[in-house]
Amino acid sequence: MLVAFSVTPIGTGEGVAELVAEAVRIVRASGLPHETNAMFTTIEGEWDEVMDVVHRATQAVGARAGRVSLVLKADLRPGVSDALHGKVASIDRLLAGDPAGGVVGDHAGDDAG
Repeated sequence: MLVAFSVTPIGTGEGVAELVAEAVRIVRASGLPHETNAMFTTIEGEWDEVMDVVHRATQAVGARAGRVSLVLKADLRPGVSDALHGKVASIDRLLAGDPAGGVVGDHAGDDAG
């Protein structure tokens, strides 16, 4: 199971990095495969263990913010492991075989706009 989630403190002012770092710290300490980017943290594992990490990360942010926004997207596919890297590797393989580098309909320099 893959879960991409974002925890955002509400009502704490503009700077949220310190509180978001608390959530990411919990994900990293979980030992589960994960990746963090500018918008989401993706974590892979079984339902109970992943949801426990999401819950604890949300609670950590909520402990310092009166309100929390949680966005969650899950890919439930029993029997699949290493989907965190496998999905991206599949796309990379397809792009490697594409002479255009995967850009479809790119008309750069075309005045048709």
